[in-house]
Amino acid sequence: MNKVMLMGRLTRDPDIRYSQGENATAVARYTLAVDRRFKRDSDTQTADFISCVAFGRSAEFAEKYLHQGMKMLVTGRIQTGSYTNRDGQKVYTTDVIVEDQEFAESKNADSSRGSRTEYASGSFTAAAPEADSGFMNIPDGIDEELPFN
Repeated sequence: MNKVMLMGRLTRDPDIRYSQGENATAVARYTLAVDRRFKRDSDTQTADFISCVAFGRSAEFAEKYLHQGMKMLVTGRIQTGSYTNRDGQKVYTTDVIVEDQEFAESKNADSSRGSRTEYASGSFTAAAPEADSGFMNIPDGIDEELPFN
């Protein structure tokens, strides 16, 4: 089985191109910076930069909605290939062919860090996640609004 799931931030805006011919297909290329779970003492790099390629509607979605710095969840498959460059050298490639891409944080997450976040129900606001813990403080007295006890 060839399945990969990545969560990371776009290093720059996607590069969009369209294939030639009657049925022009959109092709989006972008790179995700994916944090490593553990850091070795000798390792200065704490992220891997993974090349992703989306086709068709997924590429059009990337063109319209994805921007540098956005945190994304991407699922797909790994594909390897090779080509000969202008200098006659063989270059090997490894890409993730995107099958699904989702936003991993809210649209206003970058601008609202450290401010207040309003939930979809609109019934309460809570402090945004603390940078260190990644957890959100839930206000007292909202037990009846939570979907579990």
